[in-house]
Amino acid sequence: MPQLLVLGDLMLDRYTFGVASRISPEAPVVVLEAEQDEVRLGGAASVAQLLRGLESRVTLVGVVGDDSDGRTLRRIIEEAGIDGSGVLTDPQRPTTCKERFLGRGADRSPGGGNQMLRVDRESRLPVSEVLGSQIVEFVRAQLPHHAALLVSDYAKGVCTPELLQEVISAARAVGVPILVDPARIADYARYRGVTLIKPNRMEAGLATGISIRSPEEAAQAALRLQHNLQVESVVITLDQEGLVFTTPNPGSREVDHSVPHVPTRECCQHLTTAVRTVLDITGAGDTVLAVLGWSHANGRSLSEATHLANRAAGLQIERLGVATISRDELFLPRGSERSATPPAPFQKSVTPARDKQITLSIARDLADAYRRQGKTIVFTNGCFDLLHVGHVTYLEQAARLGDVLIVAINSDDSVRRLKGPTRPIITADQRAAMLAALGCVDQVLVFDEPTPHRLLETIRPDVLVKGGTTAEIVGREVVEAYGARVLSLHAVEAVSTTDILARVDSLRLPFQTLTAGSTDPP
Repeated sequence: MPQLLVLGDLMLDRYTFGVASRISPEAPVVVLEAEQDEVRLGGAASVAQLLRGLESRVTLVGVVGDDSDGRTLRRIIEEAGIDGSGVLTDPQRPTTCKERFLGRGADRSPGGGNQMLRVDRESRLPVSEVLGSQIVEFVRAQLPHHAALLVSDYAKGVCTPELLQEVISAARAVGVPILVDPARIADYARYRGVTLIKPNRMEAGLATGISIRSPEEAAQAALRLQHNLQVESVVITLDQEGLVFTTPNPGSREVDHSVPHVPTRECCQHLTTAVRTVLDITGAGDTVLAVLGWSHANGRSLSEATHLANRAAGLQIERLGVATISRDELFLPRGSERSATPPAPFQKSVTPARDKQITLSIARDLADAYRRQGKTIVFTNGCFDLLHVGHVTYLEQAARLGDVLIVAINSDDSVRRLKGPTRPIITADQRAAMLAALGCVDQVLVFDEPTPHRLLETIRPDVLVKGGTTAEIVGREVVEAYGARVLSLHAVEAVSTTDILARVDSLRLPFQTLTAGSTDPP
């Protein structure tokens, strides 16, 4: 399990919940009758706790004051299983604390409510040179033992320009990637040279001077930051509009960003997000940074990482405060999640087709999550060119053999190798989308290898299924070796892609002959 290093501004979040149902006789203010108090980790500490929720080992670096809030924060860090050996004490500054008061009506159930007031205790002065040097030396010693460095900058004094540049240089020297959630400042020079930077819409606009009102403008800002800061990737979160990210593209650094630039699909991508019930936006940015760092440390591609981070942020805003998200929650599709409120009559919960299309590495974690829930995984594979009733019938039969059906389809190149240069008729992305739209299919992935052996060894399904038109079941030896079942299902008679194409050719031939031999005007 990779270990991650988190550096930044540590905070303590305090919550007071109560009933707000009357006005004070002393002044025209609402009286909050306190019922419950909670303390939680905030800032960089919440990033560390989110990583622990994803079963990562975490070392936390930051500063607290020599006060009761600092001691409380240290205790929670220890209870969360976070290595707090990098948390230093500065007697000259208070522990950053955000205290929120939430009130509900007397007729509502305890907990939750609307935020009435927030009280902040903090110092934004830079840490002393002595303390800064201690932080740099600690990070420098820890870097070789960690898979990634995550920086959570809230402009509370820890992430000074001098400290960050020393830390970034040290990380680059040993090949450790640096992912940054930047402060709300205009000058991003202190982040120059990091691997990935993740501002939100407002922060990116402030840093670039671009008013970001659309994903297109966010893409323009992302490319400008990528060029100016010499970073590999930029991720800009856009709240209800999802996020925009740039792919690693060294050539983009040669673009003249002093003139308006229209981003292209090759260097920028926009991920939309599912419609969510927003309870609290607190922690969405911390969640995105944590999942991006966790994904990067586990060898996932940027595309996979951003998809997971986008999903995690959506889950976070449905909860009050910063709440941990488990790996199972992160990977299980929306349709498998329990909703706090039942659907309305005649309303069915449907997983969007785009959420069903996955990569092999995500399929591995998803399969682990299903197994932990005691679910039976069924796997099948094929070209699925020209989806027809035979395919649908056998997929429905396969789905009944277990709880989850994963379908792997051959890539376009793979289909050409198997079927000849005129195939496939339908491209892989379109074939995957159509299969994902079927209610009986839970996940779809594309593979390019000659056999599905690597997929089977990685996913380890409980049942391997093939349609009846296939005499040989490739991968049987892999599945049977670890004790799983292999089944062949009956085919729908007189239905196959080859037969359909032959009938199309037979219908087209008379028409071609007639038009070729006719002298009459059309």
